[in-house]
Amino acid sequence: MKYILVTGGVISGIGKGIIASSVGTILKSCGLHVTAIKIDPYINIDAGTFSPYEHGEVFVLDDGGEVDLDLGNYERFLDIRLTKDNNLTTGKIYQSVINKERRGDYLGKTVQVVPHITDAIQEWVMKQAKVPVDDDGMEPQVCVIELGGTVGDIESMPFIEAFRQFQFTVKRENFCNIHVSLVPQPSATGEQKTKPTQNSVRELRGLGLSPDLIMCRCTTPLENSVKEKISMFCHVEPEQVICVHDVSSIYRVPLLLEDQGVVNYFCRRLDLPIESRPRKMLTKWKEMSDRYRLLEQCSIALVGKYTKFSDSYASVIKALEHSALAISHKLEVKYIDSADLEPSTLQEEPVKYHEAWQKLCSADGILVPGGFGVRGTEGKIQAISWARKQKKIPDQTSWRLFQPDSPVIDMPEHNPGQMGGTMRLGKRRTIFKTKSSILRKLYGDTDYVEERHRHRFEVNPELKQHFEDKGLHFVGQDVEGERMEVIELEDHPYFVGVQYHPEFTSRPIKPSPPYFGLLLAAAGKLHSYLQRGCRLSPRYGPLQSHPSFGIRRV
Repeated sequence: MKYILVTGGVISGIGKGIIASSVGTILKSCGLHVTAIKIDPYINIDAGTFSPYEHGEVFVLDDGGEVDLDLGNYERFLDIRLTKDNNLTTGKIYQSVINKERRGDYLGKTVQVVPHITDAIQEWVMKQAKVPVDDDGMEPQVCVIELGGTVGDIESMPFIEAFRQFQFTVKRENFCNIHVSLVPQPSATGEQKTKPTQNSVRELRGLGLSPDLIMCRCTTPLENSVKEKISMFCHVEPEQVICVHDVSSIYRVPLLLEDQGVVNYFCRRLDLPIESRPRKMLTKWKEMSDRYRLLEQCSIALVGKYTKFSDSYASVIKALEHSALAISHKLEVKYIDSADLEPSTLQEEPVKYHEAWQKLCSADGILVPGGFGVRGTEGKIQAISWARKQKKIPDQTSWRLFQPDSPVIDMPEHNPGQMGGTMRLGKRRTIFKTKSSILRKLYGDTDYVEERHRHRFEVNPELKQHFEDKGLHFVGQDVEGERMEVIELEDHPYFVGVQYHPEFTSRPIKPSPPYFGLLLAAAGKLHSYLQRGCRLSPRYGPLQSHPSFGIRRV
C-alpha cells in the first residue's frame, strides 16, 4: 500500500481537497486502484450537526455517514463509493480510545496522546486504506490522505505526530507528503511572494515531516525565478515545486498536475506499478473541461435558505454543472434567499423582494433544495406554486413542509432527544410505480433506483389520494410502499420532486438523471431527448446515451 499525505500551510481553504482529488484522479487514470481519507481535526464525531454556514454542505454516503464535503470531491473525481470511516475526526479517535480504556484494554496504564492517540490514528488509517471502494471490489493500491486545517494548528498536532511516526512504520518508499501552500501576489507590487511558503515548510519540517512535493496555489502561473527560489529555500528540486494556478474549471486541475510531471514523479518516488497504456480517463476529462468554453447558457434559480454561502449547496451546484456540461451549456446559477420571496419582505424591504422575484421569473428553471426549520419555507412554497401555475421548470429535492397543519409526519428514525445520525440516512431503494414516469425514463427505464437520503420528515401516506386527485402523482415509493419518494405533476413540462438527494451520486461524466432532466427541460431539449429514446444529439459529444450509464433495467 502506498500512502500520499496532503497537508496545507499559510491559510485554510486553499484547495487541498481539489488537489487531493486531482492527484487521485491522475493515478487512477494510470490503472491504479485509489482510495481517499479525509482527516478533520475538530472534536465533533461527524459533520451531521453542523450548520451549513459553519462548515458548508453535509455530504451523505451510501452507509448513511454524514461527512465533510471534501469526500464529495473524492467520490466525484475518482468515481468511487466511500464509507463513513473514510472521514476521520478527533472526536472519533478520542471516542474509540476512551471506549478501549473503559473496557480495560490498556490494562490500567496511563492513557496519553502519545502513544495511544497517535497509535489509534495510524491503525485507523491502515485499516481503512484497505477497504475496497471500486465496484470490482479490488483492494486499493494507493491511499490519498488529506489532513484538514493548516500546519501549526493546535488541533492537528496529534495527527502530524502520528504521521511523523507513520512514515517510518510503512517505510519511506511507501509514503510521501504533498504540502499545499499559498503564494500571494499583492496588487501593490504584482510580485509573487515566497516567504509564506518558506515559513510553512520550515514549520512542517520542525514537526518531523519533509514535503516531497510543494504545490503552490497562486492566481497566475509561477515565474521560473519564483519556482527556483522556493526550490532553494525549501530544500527540494525545482521539479518538486508544482504550480497550481487559478483555472477556468476545477476539472482542469488533474490536467494541470499531469502536465507538470506529477505522475512521473510518483512513479519514481513510490515505485508505482503504472500501466503503459493510453489514458482514456484523462482524455474524457479534457473533453469535458473544454466544454466550459461553449457560449450557450442556461440559468437555474436556486431557491434556498443558505444561499449566502455557496458551499452549503456544493453537491447541488456540481450536479447542475455536470448536467449542463453534458448538453454543452454554460450554467448560470441565480441564488435566491427563499425568505426574500415572502410577503413579509415586501413590507419590510420591497427592493429586495422585487429583485428576488425578478431573478426567479427570468430563470430558465427553478431548483428548490431541502432545509431545516421553518425560516424561508413560505418563500419556497411561493416559488414552487409560481412554477406550477406558469408551467416553469421546477425540481425539488428532499421537499418538505413545516406548518402545524402540514401533510408530513415524523419518521421512526427521528430521535428528538439526540442530535446527529437520527434521520433517515444513506442509500435506499425507490420503486417506480408507473412506466410513464419521466424520471423513470431518465434513469434508463429501470424498475427501481437506489439513492441517498437525509431527512427527518415524510409525506403522510393517508393524504396520498388527496394529492393524486389534484394531479400530483406519487410515481416512486419505498420498497414497502409506505414512504413517498418521487412526485410528478401531470400536464407540466418538468415538475419533479424527490425525497432523496440525487446530487450526492452525480459524477462529472455521469450526471444525476433528475438534474439532467431539469437542465434538458430548462434548455428546451427534454421532449426531443425522450423522443430519441433518451439519447443526446450527436453534436453534444461523448455523452451519447442516458447519463446513468451503469444502471440497467431489471
